[in-house]
Amino acid sequence: MANTKEIQRRIKSVTSTKKITKAMEMVAAAKMRKTTEAVLRTRPYANLSWTTVLNLTQGVNTNKYLHPLLEERKEVKKVAIVLFSSNRGLCGGFNSAILSKAKDSIVKHGNIDTDFIVVGKKGLSVSSRYKYNVSAQYDKNDTAYQIKEVQSLAKMIIDDFLNKKYDKIMVAYTDFVSPVKQVPRVKQLLPIDINAKDDHLGIVGESPQVGVDKEFIKEKEEKYLRKGKERFIFTYEPSAEEVLNQMLPRLIEVQLFQALLESNASEHSARMSAMNKATDAANDLVEELTLFYNKARQSAITSEIAEISAGANALE
Repeated sequence: MANTKEIQRRIKSVTSTKKITKAMEMVAAAKMRKTTEAVLRTRPYANLSWTTVLNLTQGVNTNKYLHPLLEERKEVKKVAIVLFSSNRGLCGGFNSAILSKAKDSIVKHGNIDTDFIVVGKKGLSVSSRYKYNVSAQYDKNDTAYQIKEVQSLAKMIIDDFLNKKYDKIMVAYTDFVSPVKQVPRVKQLLPIDINAKDDHLGIVGESPQVGVDKEFIKEKEEKYLRKGKERFIFTYEPSAEEVLNQMLPRLIEVQLFQALLESNASEHSARMSAMNKATDAANDLVEELTLFYNKARQSAITSEIAEISAGANALE
C-alpha cells in the first residue's frame, strides 16, 4: 500500500483539478445560457425566411426561370462541406460526433471528391484524422450575435458554387435540442433544394422544437405548393431575377448564421455536461483516496503499536 504522503499528494492534486473543472463548468453554463437565448430567438426568423423564399421560388418556377443558386448540376464532381466545430476541447464527444457525421455523409454519397471549409480550430483534425483537404479555415467566436460574422464565408461559398468550383455545398453542424442532447446534422446548402425534406434548422427528426411552428409551415406548404391547386400569383418588382438575386444570398447567410448559433449552444452545453461529469469523477476519486489514506494511516499506527508491545515484552 502507498505511503500516506504519496496519497496526500494525490488527494491535493485531484482536489486542484476538481476546482478547475468546476470553474469551467460554471463558465460553460453562463455561455450556454447566452447562446441558448440567441438560438431560440433567431430560429423562427431563420425558418420563416426559408418558407418565404420557398414560396417565392415556386412562383418563379411557374414562369420557367431558374436561378443559378437553385440549379441542380447533372454531374456532381466536387463537393464542399462547411464544418462547424469548436475552438477548444474538453467538450466531450462534440467534435468527434460532427466529424464522424460528415465522414458518413461523404461515404453515403459515394465518396465524391470533397473539400472542407472549417469554422473553428478543432475542425482541422478532419485533415489529420481522415486525410481530407481543408480549403479554408475561419475563426469562430464563442458567442455570436451578428450575422456579419458569417458574411465573408457566405460570399465565398456562393462565388465558388457560381464559378463551378463545387457542384454541391453542404453544411455540417450540431443541432441544439436541449442542454443534455445535441444532434449532429449535415444539410445541403447549395444548390438550394426547395423539395428536400426536413430543411429547417433546429428541427431534429420529428421532435417539435421551441420556436418552430411546424403546423403553420405544413399548412402553408399544403396551401401554396400542391400541384393543380389554386395558389397565390406573385408580382416581382423590378423582376423575378433581381428579387432572387437579393433574397437567395441573404437566405444562405441566415442559414449559416443559424447553424453557427446552433453549434455554439451545443458546444457549451456539451462542455458544461463534460465538466460536470469530470467534477463528479474527481469527487469520487477524492473519497476513494481518502479511504486509502485512512487505511494506510491506521495500518501505520497499528504497526507502531505492535512494535511498542513487542519491545515491552522483550524488556520483561
